[in-house]
Formats: sequence, C-alpha cells, structure tokens
Amino acid sequence: MAKEVILQKQEAVNQVVEKIKKAKTIISFDYQGLTVASFMQLRRNLLKSGCEICVIKNNISRRAATEAGYNGFAESLVGPKAICFSYEDEVAPAKELFNFAKENTQVKVASGVVAGKEMGFDQLEILSTLPSYETLLTQLAAGMLGTLTQLSIGLNMLTEKEEA
Repeated sequence: MAKEVILQKQEAVNQVVEKIKKAKTIISFDYQGLTVASFMQLRRNLLKSGCEICVIKNNISRRAATEAGYNGFAESLVGPKAICFSYEDEVAPAKELFNFAKENTQVKVASGVVAGKEMGFDQLEILSTLPSYETLLTQLAAGMLGTLTQLSIGLNMLTEKEEA
C-alpha cells in the first residue's frame, strides 16, 4: 500500500513538472481568506487570459519546482498557496493577479517564474505595469511611422526648395 501512495505522489509531481515546463509564466500567490465566489471570479478572469489556477500541496509543488530547476521558487512555496500557470502570455497573469489584489487584499503575490527566470514580488509588480505585447507593437509602429512621416516631409521640402 505504501508503494502505491509513493507512486501516486510521484505521478502527481511529474504532472506538475510537465505544467511548469510547458508554462511561459508561473506565479504563486496567497489566497487564504478569499471567498469561494471571489476565487471563482479570479479563476474566470485568468481563464480568459489563457491561464490556469491550481491549488497543489506544497510538498508536491516544491518537489516539482526543484525537479524543474527552480529552487528559489520552490523555497517560496510555504503556507497555503495557489499557483497560476500561463501558457500563452507572459505578462497577463501578473497583470490580472495584481489588478484583482487591488480589490481583494487577501490575494498576495509571492513569487514566480517568467520566461525561465525566477522573480520576486517587486519584479512581478513591475512586470504587471508593462503594456501588453499588442500595445507595445502599436507603440513601436506609431513611433516608426512618425519618424518616416517626418523624413518624407523633410525630403519633400528639400525637393521643393531645389525646384524653386
């Protein structure tokens, strides 16, 4: 019987390791004191952003994080924690969690892993203030378009000056 339990736990660790390796962003946060309705609302909000929330036993999540090579993240998994996995966007979970935490003080972001780099609370908070990928592309395009527009106006002025 004990071997079966050990095998079940190892299988659970392997499943979490797979989630960690597949995810672009992993964030652990405190949720204790949050109502079921609020937790479900947070889950729905994150699901819209392509994220998944799991409440995993700390022993299993610590072992999985260590196996995946994130020892610092594993050390932060103390007390009741939920883990958010994002498979699509690297910034979305941080934005959503920090926005949700503004209205629900029970949610406290602890630490995370973004694009393979371990991050603490402060780094995740800075990440949450960044504009989305689409917004950054729009800003880049607008900046480039503005420069090209000014260049074409300047060249046009030079040709008109030479003609006159």
